[in-house]
Amino acid sequence: MIDLAGCSDGELAALALGGRQTAYGELMRRHREAIFRLARSHTGDDDTALEVTQQSFISAFAALRSYDPQRPFRTWISRIAINKSRDLARRRMVRRAFAFALPLEDARDVADGHVLADAALADREELNHTMAAIATLPTRLKEVLLLRTIEGLSQSEAAEVLEISEKAAETRLYRARMKLQEILRA
Repeated sequence: MIDLAGCSDGELAALALGGRQTAYGELMRRHREAIFRLARSHTGDDDTALEVTQQSFISAFAALRSYDPQRPFRTWISRIAINKSRDLARRRMVRRAFAFALPLEDARDVADGHVLADAALADREELNHTMAAIATLPTRLKEVLLLRTIEGLSQSEAAEVLEISEKAAETRLYRARMKLQEILRA
């Protein structure tokens, strides 16, 4: 019997492709918290983050043949989670646009009722204020800030997840920090 905990992510992916569901379960166990944190930071809501996390792992399993075992699985699944978060944000924007196009009495049924707040940390005002400020950042600045500071990825890992150069990641991170300081001062 193979010790799954001792296997690399690449070995687990190969075992999962070979039909071992427990191997993919181990990959999920290893990376679900980081992906959840990334999704929560991106969406601002625990329930939505859980949905994004689940969708990310389902999509990753469906696309597991395209995973390069020589690269970190976390980077690959993070890219999927960011894309899922972006897709969700786009769907919400479309829903809001359609909500405004309907008569007012019909719009109440369509509008998204979720409040974008980090409910689990509601008692910590400063953190809520900072997370709210991060949420207002442009997407390209917000993503690199979250990957580097919240998720602890290196600059090269963040650049790889975002499919940009390391210099671009460095520049975006600097701009994100400056913009965040500006927002928090106001």
